[in-house]
Amino acid sequence: MPRLWRQAVPLTTRCALAKESDRRQIGPPTAMNASVEPTFSAWFRCADGCDFRAPLTEVVYRCPRCQGLLEVEHDLDALRRRSAADWRALFEGRFRGGAWPYGSGVWGKKEWIYPQLALENVVSMYEGGTPLLHLERYGRSIGLRDVWLKECGVTHTGSFKDLGMTVLVSAVKEMRARGTPIRAVACASTGDTSAALAAYCAASGIPSVVLLPRGKVSTAQLVQPVSNGALVLELDTDFDGCMRVVQELSKTKDIYLANSMNSLRIEGQKTVAVELAQQLGWSCPDWVIVPGGNLGNAGALGKGFLLMKELGLVDRLPRLVVAQAENANPLYRAVQRAGRPGAVLEVAPISAKSTLASAIQIGAPVSSKRALRAIEALDGLVEQASEQELADAAARADLSGAFACPHTGVALAALEKLAARGDVKPSERVVVISTAHGLKFSDFKVGYHEGTLPGVLPALRNPPVKLPATLAAVQEAVAVRFGEG
Repeated sequence: MPRLWRQAVPLTTRCALAKESDRRQIGPPTAMNASVEPTFSAWFRCADGCDFRAPLTEVVYRCPRCQGLLEVEHDLDALRRRSAADWRALFEGRFRGGAWPYGSGVWGKKEWIYPQLALENVVSMYEGGTPLLHLERYGRSIGLRDVWLKECGVTHTGSFKDLGMTVLVSAVKEMRARGTPIRAVACASTGDTSAALAAYCAASGIPSVVLLPRGKVSTAQLVQPVSNGALVLELDTDFDGCMRVVQELSKTKDIYLANSMNSLRIEGQKTVAVELAQQLGWSCPDWVIVPGGNLGNAGALGKGFLLMKELGLVDRLPRLVVAQAENANPLYRAVQRAGRPGAVLEVAPISAKSTLASAIQIGAPVSSKRALRAIEALDGLVEQASEQELADAAARADLSGAFACPHTGVALAALEKLAARGDVKPSERVVVISTAHGLKFSDFKVGYHEGTLPGVLPALRNPPVKLPATLAAVQEAVAVRFGEG
C-alpha cells in the first residue's frame, strides 16, 4: 500500500482524484496508436549554449568547456505527448493529497522536475502547496485592486528554499544509492538555505555542512541547522566570501555543492510559477514581483512560466519584476547603466552593504545570467528599495493581515513604486512572492515598532501601550484609539 500524506483537513475528493489520475494512462491522442505512458527524461546541459550534456547523477555544476552554469533540460517532445488538459487534471488531482510523494507541491509535478528519480530516493517534507493570499486592503491602500501574496515561507523550514532542496537532496540520495561516494552536502548561506539543507539532510541521514557569515543571520536562522545536526561554520566574512570558500571546498566530488548555482535547486523552485497559476485557475497574473539576492529564484520563476506556456497550460506570460535592496543591488545597477535589462548584460560584483533584508545581502549573484534571461523573456523590470521603503512596505502589508519578512518588504516596496509611477495599472493583477516566514525575522518586526531599526523612522509604528491594571486605564486607551463609545 502506498504511504499517504497526513491531512490537517479532510481532502477525500482530492485524494480520490489523485489516485485516479496517478493510475490512468494519459498519453498522446488515440490516433497515434500509443497505448503506453510516455517516457520522460531530463539531463544537465550548458545554459550558455555549448553542446555539453551530462546525466543528473553526475557531480557537475559548471560546463567544463566554457565554465557557464548548467540547467536541467527536459525532453519536450515527450512532455508534449500529454495534452495541456491532461497535465492540468494530473496536477489538480495530486495537489496536497494522494499517494506519497505526489501530495508535495514539488513532487506532484515530478515529470517536470526529475522524472527518472526512483521514488524510494525522494526526500520530501510536504513542501509547496503554500497559500496565495488576496491582500485586498493593502492593494487599496496603494491604489490597486488585485494584489496577491504567494506565501512561500509557509513551509517546513520557513522559506522557499525547501522547494529546491527537496530536489537536490533527493538527487544526492539517488547518487549515493548508485555508489557515488558523497561524504556530505555543503552550502554557503545567509540563513534560509542552510536551514533547508540541514533539515532535508537530517531527514535522509546525509551529513551536511553550512558556511554562514558570522553575525549576519538571525537567531532563528542560525538555530535551525544547529538543531538539525549540521556542521555549522561561522566565517569572518560576508555571504560572498562564504560562497568563494564553499566553491573551493566542493571541488572534490565527495563534498556536494547545494547552492543555487546547482541547477537541481532551480527545478524545485520553478514549481512556484506552476502552483500560483494553478491557484488562479490556470491563468497568469499581469505581474509577478520577487525579491532578488543570488537571483536563482528569478530564473526559476521564468523557467516555470515558460514551460507552462510551451505546453499550453497557460495562454500568456506575466511580466517579471526583480526587486533588490538598495544596499545590495548589483543587478539594479547593471540595468540602470545599460538602460534596460538584457540576457547579455554583464552584472559587475559589488561590495554589498548591510541591509535589513539580510538574506539578499549579496553583491556577486551567481545566477545573474539566469535572472536576466528570465527578465528578457518575460518583458521584465528591475527595481530597488531603501531600508525605509522596505520596512514601511512590510508594515503596511501587515496591517492587511500579512506578516512580511524584510525581503518580502523589498518586493512590496518595489510594487508601491511601480504603482505610484503608473507602470502597474489599478486593474492589473499582481502576485508578490513572499520568500520567507516573518517569524524568522522577529527582531526586524520588534525593532520597527520599537523604533530601533537603524536608519528607519517607522511611519506605521504600533508599540504596545503599558498601563496599570485598572478598567479606567483600559477604557481610556480604547477611547484614544477608537473614539468614545
